[in-house]
Amino acid sequence: MQRTEPDANVIPAGDEPLVDAVTVLCPTLLPRELSDAEFELFLATGAPSEVAAGETIFRRGEFGRHLFVVEAGTVRLEFGGEILDKTILPREFFGELALFVGAHARMANATALGPSRLRVIGGDEFQSLLQAAPDILARFMLRSFSYLVASEQQLIQNLRRRNEELMQTLDSLHCARGELGAARQLSLSDELTGLANRRGLYQRLDALRAQLPADMPVGLLLVDVDDFKQINDGHGHLAGDRVLQAVADELRAAAGASDIVCRLGGDEFALLTVAPNGDDLAVRAQQLVAGIRKLAANAAANVPPVSISVGGNRAAASQEWAVRYSHADTALYRVKAEGGNGWSIF
Repeated sequence: MQRTEPDANVIPAGDEPLVDAVTVLCPTLLPRELSDAEFELFLATGAPSEVAAGETIFRRGEFGRHLFVVEAGTVRLEFGGEILDKTILPREFFGELALFVGAHARMANATALGPSRLRVIGGDEFQSLLQAAPDILARFMLRSFSYLVASEQQLIQNLRRRNEELMQTLDSLHCARGELGAARQLSLSDELTGLANRRGLYQRLDALRAQLPADMPVGLLLVDVDDFKQINDGHGHLAGDRVLQAVADELRAAAGASDIVCRLGGDEFALLTVAPNGDDLAVRAQQLVAGIRKLAANAAANVPPVSISVGGNRAAASQEWAVRYSHADTALYRVKAEGGNGWSIF
C-alpha cells in the first residue's frame, strides 16, 4: 500500500507543494522518508530509545543536539501559530537541523502519539557516519537540505515576513548545501593533482568489479617517483609539487576512457586498467617511464630531472585489492632495488 502524508500536512489550494523541490532528488520517497540504505545505517548507529504514549521528546525553544529516526510508532511535531503540525511515521526522521547548523533552538514540541521506538543520532555519531558512508550521507543531506530550504521559502511566501532566526537558518542551509557538493568531491579526489584519491579509487574499483566478469583480466600499475625526498630537499617543495602534477598528467595521458588513475598518497600513484593481455600492461609501463624521462628536457614542464619506478600486476577482476597491490608492490621494489628508472610486471 502506498504511504501518504497525514491530512495535517496537506498544502492549502493555490500554494506550491513542498515535495516538488525534492522530487528530482529521490522521486520514490516522501520528503522525510529514509531510503533502505539510510534507514539501515541509522538503525545500526543510533542509540535506541523507548518512548511512552504522550511522552515529550523535546520542547519548542530547547537547544537540540540530536537527530531522531522513528523505528516504530508515531511522533507529532506541534509548531504552534500558523505552521501546520506534522506527523512523523516509521522510517522517517526529525530534528535534523541540530546536526546540520549546530546547536539549534527547536521550532516544535515533539510528542509520541503512541508507544514508540526511536534511534537517536548525535553529532559525533553523525560525523562517524560521514567518514564511513559518505555517499549515503551525502544523498541524505542533499535531500534534507532541499526539503528544508523549500520549507523555509514557502513559509516566507505564505506568511509574508522574515523572522531573523529563519533568515539565519536559510542562509546557513544555502551555504551548507553549496559546500556539500564540493566537500563530497574533495573526499574522493586529491587536491594537488585532481586525480582520485585512495577513497575514490576504492569506490570506482567496486563499480568496475560490478561491471566486469569475474575472470576478466585487470591490470594495476603502481608508480613511485625516484628519490622524491631529494627533489624536495634540493629544489624546494614547489618544485616537488610540479613533479607530482607532471606525473599525474602523464598518467592521465596514458589512461584509457575506462581506466582509473589515482594518487595513493605522497609520491605514489596507481593506474588500474582492463588488460586483455600482458603485453598491453608492459607497453603502458614502458610508455610511462619513457614519458617521465623526457620531462626534464621539456622547458614548459618546468621540473627538475626526474624518473619513476613502475611495478605491475595482472589478474582477474575478482582478485582482492590487497593481493593485487602486494604483487604490484613486489614488482615495484624489484625495480627500486635495481636503481629505479624502469618497470617490472609481477
